[in-house]
Amino acid sequence: MTKRLLSLGHGYSAQALARHLLPQGWTVLGTTRDPDKAERLRAEGIVPLLWDRAAVEEALGRVSHVLISAGPDAEGDPALRLCGAAIAERAAQFDWVGYLSTTGVYGDHGGGWVDEDTPLTPGTRRGAMRLAAEQAWRAIPDLPLHIFRLAGIYGPGRGPFAKVRAGTARRIVKPGQVFSRIHVEDIARVLEASIGQPAPGAVYNVCDDDPAPPQDVILHAAELLGLAPPPEEPFDEAEMGAMARSFYAESKRVSNRRIKEDLGVTLSYPDYRAGLAALLEDETNAG
Repeated sequence: MTKRLLSLGHGYSAQALARHLLPQGWTVLGTTRDPDKAERLRAEGIVPLLWDRAAVEEALGRVSHVLISAGPDAEGDPALRLCGAAIAERAAQFDWVGYLSTTGVYGDHGGGWVDEDTPLTPGTRRGAMRLAAEQAWRAIPDLPLHIFRLAGIYGPGRGPFAKVRAGTARRIVKPGQVFSRIHVEDIARVLEASIGQPAPGAVYNVCDDDPAPPQDVILHAAELLGLAPPPEEPFDEAEMGAMARSFYAESKRVSNRRIKEDLGVTLSYPDYRAGLAALLEDETNAG
């Protein structure tokens, strides 16, 4: 039987997963609100679906797997609003359902370690919205739900090189501040591994091995490019908008032990140095 995945909110991470699944004979249906993007998805081998209740509910009757990556908004989870009732009606039909959340649900731990059993105490509005969405999906009876708490995502088109080259990158230093990160290809490998060995109710942190200060990443990117790094800016003196400043409100180191022990995943990019080197090599080859 052909495996069919419905991707609700077919964005950056879902596209990476599709690149893994399509060569294996999967059918991937991906939603979009943009008719122009629908044609781009079709060119990538995706069956495009406009974000429409009737179309999505019809598609739900034809798939074995569902990935939910549409982020919550002020009114809650958009996928739940669109088709939550239909998913609940068909819960037992699915082999696997994945929800892409964020490590922001853990809140601030002053640079300390967190794992999947750490109490959830989000300190930002974004983190609180993700936690509410997790809880809403968990409340659906018999749904084979798997939650993936993603660290900061980078990858092709989302690396620091463009800003370093343009001179717009900043090295803002807040003592003790560390972030966890994950290359988008490793997200896809974790999702693929989970699909291959479902464990309904499981929660996985998806991050690399090396939580690091953000200014170190910019410095390393500049070194790889052979450019002078931007100067360090003390956090307390840096001019930033409220959104940018909020990213520095929480500091923690996220454990990825479970994806290794339970899913057998070996990361292709275990730290930002390996990931940035690969991105630069790909840019060089493409250029």
